[in-house]
Amino acid sequence: MGQNPTPNHNRYFILRWDFSMMDGHGSVEDIKRALHNQINASIRGMGIRYPDIFSSVFINQEDSMESFHHLVELAQSTPHKLYLLIDEYDNFANEVMVADHSNYETLVMGEGFLKTVFKNIKGLSAGMGIDRVFIAGVSPIVMSDVSSGYNVASNITLMPKFADLCGLHETEVIDVLKQIAQKCQLSEEQQAEALAMMRRFYNGYRFDDNEDKIYNPTLALYFLRYLQEYCKYPKQMLDSNLAMDSNRIGYVASLPHGYEIIARILDPDNPPKIDWPSDKFGVKDMLFGAKDQPFMASLLFYLGVLTFGERDFMGRLTLQIPNLVIRRLYLERLQEMLLPKYEDRESIRHIAEHFYHSGDIEPLCDFVETRFFQVFDNRDYRWANELVIKTAFLTILFNDIFYVMDSEQELNKGYADLSLIVRPDIPKLSHS
Repeated sequence: MGQNPTPNHNRYFILRWDFSMMDGHGSVEDIKRALHNQINASIRGMGIRYPDIFSSVFINQEDSMESFHHLVELAQSTPHKLYLLIDEYDNFANEVMVADHSNYETLVMGEGFLKTVFKNIKGLSAGMGIDRVFIAGVSPIVMSDVSSGYNVASNITLMPKFADLCGLHETEVIDVLKQIAQKCQLSEEQQAEALAMMRRFYNGYRFDDNEDKIYNPTLALYFLRYLQEYCKYPKQMLDSNLAMDSNRIGYVASLPHGYEIIARILDPDNPPKIDWPSDKFGVKDMLFGAKDQPFMASLLFYLGVLTFGERDFMGRLTLQIPNLVIRRLYLERLQEMLLPKYEDRESIRHIAEHFYHSGDIEPLCDFVETRFFQVFDNRDYRWANELVIKTAFLTILFNDIFYVMDSEQELNKGYADLSLIVRPDIPKLSHS
């Protein structure tokens, strides 16, 4: 690729199916029609991209698998092979499962259409014209259900050599910051300050327990683009492209005992521990199976909102929140679940603003005592008192527009229970 081509470069026709463009709502027939249309649109695009070969491809509007077979037959008449790329294969199926699991079962179980699609891919890969298939998605949920229809796949998700494939190393971030520093005339001190901001908010991911931490590329590039364009930090540290992760946290929290795992994740002294991430996430497991903490923690890992920590004395792997941006998603979801009423949310906003400007903590403490403790009294989470209090203050005060707020921050050879550090780009607050 690029400057390092392999012997197979320029030997493939590339067919790409992007299931993120599909609408997963409606009846089973509506979803099947959307899937047919998406696959047919991709096949039709091959005729535009490679007109000498595929302009005559037959498109069956009612059965995209017939269109697919005809495309493969045309590819076989050439010296080239077909490479099928499937992006976000699980996107619409995950939406369907959350919204209506009966629809999901119809699509993937037995002779469901999605399973039929993967059976066709498997058959056409056995010397019939498809040479390679690469499938990318967020979670292994769908693949667990269609595995009997496509049992020739090799899961590379947790292979050590791919652990840093989708992240940025800090050296790469530093190289880009140096280029931006020249354009924006940033001093070395300002460069170091920007790196410290990015490290706190975007670093922390590990997909192999022996690898260094890497940066979330979506978030890092969001920050770097803004800094390059305006020579200052973005006010919101969370790129809206990752806001959907909050819904994934909410889905897990809604499972039986899901709220308990969310609470434990926020406890740095007692993080969830697993032997290794589970890969059994079929619909029966998700909807009817026993969902213990290792199961739910593994799912959150695959969804990108937990990452590998250290191993404990028994060799178990801890899972932890990678950075402050993801911690914010947990806290926002916690706030929505504990205090869903409009009046409470407005009270939180006014109380937090009062504290930011005055430092007066009494109204904040009153609210925690009268509202948060009342909520916790109705829930048997067996939390330690200190964790309840810390979580309450984190939930109310977390605001990355003004502060960098963290728990168990290392300070003067000790640890602060909670710390609110004024963002370096907020000069008025830094003098208050």
